[in-house]
Amino acid sequence: MLKSLVPFLSLLLSTLLMMVAFGLQSYVIPVRSVAEGWSTQTITWIATGYTLGFTVSCIVTPKFVLAVGHVRVFVALVTLLSIAILLCSLLVDWRAWMLFRTISGFAISGSYLIIESWLNERVTNDNRASVFSLYVMTTMVGSVGGQYLVPLGDPTNTSLFILCAIIFSVSLLPTALTSSPLPAPPTQARFNVLKLYRRSPVAVVGAFLAGALSGGWLNLGGVFTQRIGLTTAQGATLLAAVLVGSTLSQIPIGRASDRVDRRLVMVVCGVVGVVACLGMMAVQGSSPTVLYIMAAAFGSVIFPIYALNVAHANDLAQPDEYVEVSSGMMIVYGMGTISGPLMVGPVMDRFGPSSLFAVFTLYFALYGGYAAWRMTRRDAATGLVAKTDFRAMSVQPLGAEAAAAVSPADGSREAIVADTTTPQWSKT
Repeated sequence: MLKSLVPFLSLLLSTLLMMVAFGLQSYVIPVRSVAEGWSTQTITWIATGYTLGFTVSCIVTPKFVLAVGHVRVFVALVTLLSIAILLCSLLVDWRAWMLFRTISGFAISGSYLIIESWLNERVTNDNRASVFSLYVMTTMVGSVGGQYLVPLGDPTNTSLFILCAIIFSVSLLPTALTSSPLPAPPTQARFNVLKLYRRSPVAVVGAFLAGALSGGWLNLGGVFTQRIGLTTAQGATLLAAVLVGSTLSQIPIGRASDRVDRRLVMVVCGVVGVVACLGMMAVQGSSPTVLYIMAAAFGSVIFPIYALNVAHANDLAQPDEYVEVSSGMMIVYGMGTISGPLMVGPVMDRFGPSSLFAVFTLYFALYGGYAAWRMTRRDAATGLVAKTDFRAMSVQPLGAEAAAAVSPADGSREAIVADTTTPQWSKT
């Protein structure tokens, strides 16, 4: 098996380094924002710039790849990541940071797309699960490792910003110098959100709420750790606990949803999310260890739920519609990520940091409640074409599936690559 992974090592090394820098950037930005005395509402506007850039890139980046190829676009995007974080250190103004974070969101999203489409084209049925499992672990380890770099420096000066830019730049070297064959350019995917909603209302509503949850947490989770008085090391551990919880829960959630009505699993995830959010509010003043445990429970559902909605939407789609479905889900999810910080920020500003989880409680209740209501409106077999396998997702599920997937020539479900961010867990 190790021999089959050799062609991917340079790309995975680039991914690891990029995610280390990304993890550092994602934590140092909110820490510095709080240190500057900016309100949560102000930090929310900065976060909105990031989510907007992230979503737009999923549509625009494939056009650049078609024009000049994967490697040139990847180099350009990672260079933009380095430039954006350096500009944040040079010009400390929230309006400027909103622009710089928009650039960062655009660049990291495009980088995901290129990496994931590259991996997807090079894997075979024999090593697909191994390669994408390793990819998911690489993104998680890199993100967590980057967050733990924050306590080693001072966010109030330029040192950590410069370090982040250096790591981003170094991440280019393995891929830029690789001799592995380049992937074919991605196809342009269509999307029709209204058609998708008519076919699967629970998938669309769930994807929006999943985006609102992940967008709110990824952009304001670091602010939460600072507002409740955690040290940078403790805050990094809490954020890491969320990622670990998400990683450990994806396989059980996926296997369960492959065996029963996926909407029932959505209901359960909604209930778990409500309980975990209420728990986070209840233990806020407790020991950090208790907080970490509740954070892992919260993480066990906040990221995997999007994959449930994608799988449910694909269950109701014809083989030649997978790319269109994934693109539509991406747009809905992206709209959710944009709305998340905008909804949560003002509430946190007025009612304090624990209100972050009060809003999340409402989101999870809506997520599970709507799925339960839809179960009463339509039987599980109505409209079902064939049940597809659940695919676990990396932390931010906007990557190659956004626009880079190519429909299989034979039209078989086993050959689907519309959701290319992660491995396919076979049903046993």
